[in-house]
Amino acid sequence: MEKLKNCILSQITIEKNSMDTILSVFEPLEITKGEFFLKSGRVCRHMAFIESGYLRMYDIADGKEITLWIGSSDKFITSLSSFIFQTTNNWNIQAITDCKLYVINRENHFKLNKTVPKWLEFDNMLLAHSFALLEKNMFAQLHTTAKQRFRSLLSEEPDLFKNVPLQYIASMLGITPESLSRLRRIN
Repeated sequence: MEKLKNCILSQITIEKNSMDTILSVFEPLEITKGEFFLKSGRVCRHMAFIESGYLRMYDIADGKEITLWIGSSDKFITSLSSFIFQTTNNWNIQAITDCKLYVINRENHFKLNKTVPKWLEFDNMLLAHSFALLEKNMFAQLHTTAKQRFRSLLSEEPDLFKNVPLQYIASMLGITPESLSRLRRIN
């Protein structure tokens, strides 16, 4: 739980009793490679902090898996709109490797928002980071080359290339696995 605590402390300053209250509502969860944290068509009731391992968020379009995002250690993952608004979720979230998570349910999440002001501050930071990542990825898809997207991901998250199947990374970059192989050879 130390990683979760450090993640929170990296974004906000917080007193020990507030931190203890926050940490007390997270529950450990281990999922094995291939297991789903969330399936498409269901309502998302949990948000997870990834202690270790890799999860991918993907959908199937025209029979083809499209990876939106790969979550790794020290990051949060959920279907944000489904979690907040309790709508049907569009994404599958599946473990690429064995994963250790700390999970908070929706009820406790919103209870913390009302009772621990520092959690609300942290939650707002998470939301802002999520939107910033979405904007960055949309801009990259529209205005950068596959080579630029590859180099950016390689510099920001080099461990992905050691731990995640290349077809998932290629899908997330919006290119074919063959194109990714060519880019890796020339880089």
